Amino acid sequence: MTDINNMNEEELLSKHRKERKDMQGKIQALKKSAAKGDKKKKKEVAEEIAILELELDKRHAEELSQLKKQDLEVGEICESLQSLETNDAGDVPGQINQRVSKAQRRRDKKATKEREREEYIKVQAKENIHGARNVETQKIKSILKAQNLMIQEIPSDGNCLYSAVDYQLKYVDRSEMGIDRLRSLTSQYLLGHMSDYLPFLSHPESEELMTIEQYEEYCQKVANTAAWGGEVELRALSHAIKCPIEVIQAVGPSIIIGEEYPGKRITITYHRHMYGLGEHYNSVKPYEEPSQEEEIVTNSEEIERHDQITESK
Repeated sequence: MTDINNMNEEELLSKHRKERKDMQGKIQALKKSAAKGDKKKKKEVAEEIAILELELDKRHAEELSQLKKQDLEVGEICESLQSLETNDAGDVPGQINQRVSKAQRRRDKKATKEREREEYIKVQAKENIHGARNVETQKIKSILKAQNLMIQEIPSDGNCLYSAVDYQLKYVDRSEMGIDRLRSLTSQYLLGHMSDYLPFLSHPESEELMTIEQYEEYCQKVANTAAWGGEVELRALSHAIKCPIEVIQAVGPSIIIGEEYPGKRITITYHRHMYGLGEHYNSVKPYEEPSQEEEIVTNSEEIERHDQITESK
C-alpha cells in the first residue's frame, strides 16, 4: 500500500483522481485489444477490467481508511493528554485506558466506519460524475424524462433483455409471460426463421458463420440457459410476441423494432457502460421525483462494494 503518512486528505483524494484517470486510459487500451466480433476475447478483457477496477477501489478504500485512522489516533492522543492534565495527581495513564469500556470501543469503531463510508460515498460521487457509465445513464434519464418516464432497474443476470420486456408486458398489456416463456418463444422463432438470422451470426471462437448444427445449438442455449440476449434475440422476440419494441439509448436515435405490428409499443433502455462485464438492458416506468436519498446515493453498486471491503477488515 502507498505510504500516506505525509499526506493530508486533499492530497490523497487528488492522488486517487489521477490514478482513476490513468486507469481509464488502461481500460480503453484493453478494450481496443479485443478484435471486433471476438466474443471470447471481449469477455476476457471485460473480466480483467472488472478485476482492475475492484482492486483499485479496494486500495483507495484502504488508503482512505488508513488516513482516517491516523487522524483518529492523533485526536485520541490529544484527548488523553488533556485528560491527564485535568486528572488528580494520583491518576496514571493505565487508569485512563481502563475507563474506556469495550462497549464504548465498539461504538467508536462503528462510528469511525460510518464516517469512512460517508466520505467514500462523497468521493465516489465526485469520481463518477464524468465517468462513461454516469454520463450514459444521465443522458438516458433525460430522454426518458421528456416522455414522463424513468428507468426501472433490471438485475444483471443474463436475463436482462427478457426481464425488461416481461416487465413492460405486465405494465402495458397486463400480461405475464415470464422469462422462460419469452426465451422459449424467441428460440422457436429463431429456429423457424433460420434463413433470416443465420447469415448474421458467427461462431464466437472461429468468427466464421455458424453451421446449421451450431445455429441449432445456439437456439437451444437461448431457450434453456441464462445466455445474454442482444439485437438478434430482440428482433426475434418482437416478431414472436407480435409487439413493437422501442429501444432507447444514450448515443443515436431510439430504435423501434416490429413497427409493422399494431398496438401499444413497449419501451426498454440499452446501456453500453452500466456494468463492467458488458452491455445491459433496463425497463422503464412512469416518472417519479427521486427522493433525497436517491439523489445522494448515486451509485449503490460502488457503495455495496465499499461496504464489503470494510466488513472484511
